[in-house]
Amino acid sequence: MDAITTRYAPAEPVALRLVLAPLVQGSTDPVARRTADGWWLTARFASGTATLLLRKLADAIEARAWGAGAAEAIEGVPALLGAEDDASGFDPSRHPLVARLHHELRGLRLPRAGRILPYLVPTVLGQKVTGIEQRAAWRQLVVRYGDPAPGPAPLGMRVVPSAEVWRRIPSWVWHRAGVGPQRSDTLMRIFAVADSLERGARMPSLEAGRRLGTIPGVGPWTVAETLQRSHGDPDLVSVGDFHVSKRVGWALVGERVDDDGMLELLEPWRGHRQRVVRLIEAAGIGYERHGPRMAIPAHRTR
Repeated sequence: MDAITTRYAPAEPVALRLVLAPLVQGSTDPVARRTADGWWLTARFASGTATLLLRKLADAIEARAWGAGAAEAIEGVPALLGAEDDASGFDPSRHPLVARLHHELRGLRLPRAGRILPYLVPTVLGQKVTGIEQRAAWRQLVVRYGDPAPGPAPLGMRVVPSAEVWRRIPSWVWHRAGVGPQRSDTLMRIFAVADSLERGARMPSLEAGRRLGTIPGVGPWTVAETLQRSHGDPDLVSVGDFHVSKRVGWALVGERVDDDGMLELLEPWRGHRQRVVRLIEAAGIGYERHGPRMAIPAHRTR
């Protein structure tokens, strides 16, 4: 299978690890993998499935794609790597830590993946469960029902299932993957209108979010987590997340805060609040934790 190849020379520095990290569901994600060759990503487009390899060169980023959807994958590379990320009006000098991180992480751009379903599904899987549970369910379902990655992708990589395939997954499979009825019912409602939702990837973030929010079971946290990835929205903050508010509070004022406290701290950067959160996350800033870690049932981690 021949590859389509291009070289993308962005006007601003791009660090692949920083840009692509939010799109990856952990180290076991079957649709994304980092090897010595570069970053491998798979995707499903209207034209078909594709495997994309991104490799940093001295003066550009080389992109190679295989499969029926290779041309669409190549076309989307600039947006995927933050070409549409407009930082106009962002003032990092409002806080010394934000200013330092903005300087040190110059290659961080907010990616626009241009697709909704591949990020909406794992986000719903992550509702009210641990990241370990969410990633295990995602891997189990995609490995079983996804298509083989086209081209010379690393062994075991898959392409996310189509909405039609997702719809046909029986209830007992969801249960075995550790996905309870509340989340699987939400996903079935999503798959029933998947085509309409996917058209939202070409709409402004506000309109796409409004559409998503009309689905029972899809709340503000799910909308924000999805549009941060599909649209590269620089302002949507994941209100209701177990960790984000605590991490932001610890970074900016040295103590854990709740969602209201987080929004108050981020208000000076309205329009770019998610950009500040992403800088904090990319720097690996955590927060002081109290009490024992949550125990994960053994059957949920298989």
